[in-house]
Amino acid sequence: MASTETSSKWTAGPARRVFLLGATGTIGLATAQALIQQGHDVVCFLRPRQGVKQEASENLKLSALKGATIRYGDPTDAASLVRDGFANERFDVLVSCMASRTGSPRDAWRVDHQAHVHALEAAPAAGVQHFVLLSAICVQKPLLAFQHAKLAFEKALIESGLTYSIVRPTAFFKSLSGQLDRVKKGKPFLIFGDGQLTACKPISDHDLGDFMAGCLDEQSRHNQILPVGGPGPAITPRQQGEYLFQLLGKEPRFKSVPVGFLDVIIGVLNAIGKLIPAVADKAELARIGRYYATESMLVWNAASNQYDAEITPSHGTQTLFESYDKWVNGQAAPDRGEHAVF
Repeated sequence: MASTETSSKWTAGPARRVFLLGATGTIGLATAQALIQQGHDVVCFLRPRQGVKQEASENLKLSALKGATIRYGDPTDAASLVRDGFANERFDVLVSCMASRTGSPRDAWRVDHQAHVHALEAAPAAGVQHFVLLSAICVQKPLLAFQHAKLAFEKALIESGLTYSIVRPTAFFKSLSGQLDRVKKGKPFLIFGDGQLTACKPISDHDLGDFMAGCLDEQSRHNQILPVGGPGPAITPRQQGEYLFQLLGKEPRFKSVPVGFLDVIIGVLNAIGKLIPAVADKAELARIGRYYATESMLVWNAASNQYDAEITPSHGTQTLFESYDKWVNGQAAPDRGEHAVF
């Protein structure tokens, strides 16, 4: 069975008024730009940032949101969402690219679940008919707090009666950019096991933003859970490393880390976390790292009991290796921020 290719071409419908959460994340920014380009009236509800560095970063992002209306408040506060966000105005669609920054249990349930519940509860009074949600493909096999939080909200959205489009992307380019500097400096590329334990079909910010925006007009994406990856075959961590070494003209060097090493770290942090709550969050981060080291970001095939690249839908035109070319040749790699695991 060949993998499904989803087209970025559809018949555009009428311009809609869109309420957007999470617009300053890399995917949210790309989604906002795609919505604006398609002629929609976009209102971005943002959390104000503190500090000189944060404000400078915010200013750069705001310049990229030219054409959108910007409002500030707290999306985790139901009253602020209604008062400062929706502000007694009418909207057709709510699009959320908002996600917890750390993946810790408290942050996940506060943002991935409760903040979205607040938005879902406020949406009908604002006239919203359609909710487009950025979720994650890893919720297929939920072992972590943030995955359970996302699934709990997905269930609430499906049962709400609103038209929904739940988008579950595979790996992001930024999450696969972290070892570029290591390789440039002559250090080995880190892999778990033989580097072929997992595979993914990564999707670029631009292509995912295009897919998210397309959910407004593409009827086949309504009332659907939508796994989506980028174009081309699935790639393993070893293949990623081999391509980087080839691109830099270096002899391939890999350092294998046993998965059991992560288990030891998790065990130690769990024990300390019982006494020091802050360490418990570090244990969860280690569990997240182990998950991504051992689970592929592809559609799970229940019939064959394995991840299946052939049934993982593809969308867009940009490949990870093309981005590696650009980053090696001077274009800045994306800032992974608090989402960096390795």
